[in-house]
Amino acid sequence: MSHPMQRRDFLKLAGACGLLAQGGMVLAAGDKEPQRALVAAAWRGPNPTDTYHAGVLVADWGRKKLDIFHSVPLPTRPHGLLPEPDGSLLVAGVRPGTWLMRIDAEGKVVRQIDIEASANVLLNGHAILGKAGDVVFTTETDFASGRGKIGVRDRVTLAKLDEWDSGGLEPHQVLLDADGHLVVANGGIPRNRADKKYDLQRMDSSLVRLDAKTGKLLRQWKLADTRLSLRHIAWSTAPDGERRLGVAMQAEHGEAAQRSQAPLLAVLEGDELVVPTRANDGFGYGGDLAAAYNGGFVVSSNQAGLAQLWHPGAPDKLTPVVELQEAYAMAEWNGPKPGGGVLVSTALGLVRWHPIAKPVFLAWPKPMALDNHWALISEA
Repeated sequence: MSHPMQRRDFLKLAGACGLLAQGGMVLAAGDKEPQRALVAAAWRGPNPTDTYHAGVLVADWGRKKLDIFHSVPLPTRPHGLLPEPDGSLLVAGVRPGTWLMRIDAEGKVVRQIDIEASANVLLNGHAILGKAGDVVFTTETDFASGRGKIGVRDRVTLAKLDEWDSGGLEPHQVLLDADGHLVVANGGIPRNRADKKYDLQRMDSSLVRLDAKTGKLLRQWKLADTRLSLRHIAWSTAPDGERRLGVAMQAEHGEAAQRSQAPLLAVLEGDELVVPTRANDGFGYGGDLAAAYNGGFVVSSNQAGLAQLWHPGAPDKLTPVVELQEAYAMAEWNGPKPGGGVLVSTALGLVRWHPIAKPVFLAWPKPMALDNHWALISEA
């Protein structure tokens, strides 16, 4: 990651806007774009043995500089990051996770819970705040039964108040729908305590809706291809108010040739879960995704060094918008009206893409390897 960005790489990035122009997707320019963004992130140093940190990065678009606002060392590798309304950051350990940590807006650890590694139920790496703001929901696995669980935790203390069945195996990410109910992506992959996959012929991936007050299973969706693992999810809203849920998928087929042709994205359209396009990345690995451009999504693939836009106006296509090594963590970035941009972490630094604003690249403030996910906290 110490190598500078090559001019040809930036031209690829800039060329993504040209692809949209050719497709008739360029929008009229709106208000002035924000000058700064605060981004919740997790990273380690350039060496695999370096300590992991979580904290807040400051992207100063005018100065074209990225700085670390605060950082906290972590017990082990993290995974999901949840910005909270008071400026705090909730960080979960990577699957099978044994800790949850809250870092306040000034960079102080104000709460941490630790779970014995031998416990039956361990964390799967993602959390979401309930609609009323009084509880936090966490994705978990019960290793005694193999079933997925949703932990219901007190928002302040993070103590577990209840535990619900996730409606499937290996729940990964959880979000809220418009009514405040839970939408859970069950990855469906049997795993042991060492996080090793086994018996993939038993995969049972699904998308479910759970009642946020009782945990009752309200709806379940499955795809015909049982070797597609539904993992990361994001809501996107079109200008007419229509909401879609995007699902980034990871192929678990036995043959590399099958994985290389597997689709990356499923979309919940109304009440139907569909695979709108078979376009892929050559690996079948959707790493992360974010809402983008008029009800669409950008899905990343770190193995291919690629982030691609899906838009409901051209549902059979994926348009490359970023082509850089280790394009992975995604965050929605509104930018100038009407919004629709994304922030993408890469091996070399942060990339900002937007359909009407110029692309921007900011190098990491020091040698560092970003983890799988990040989140936009605010912009001004």
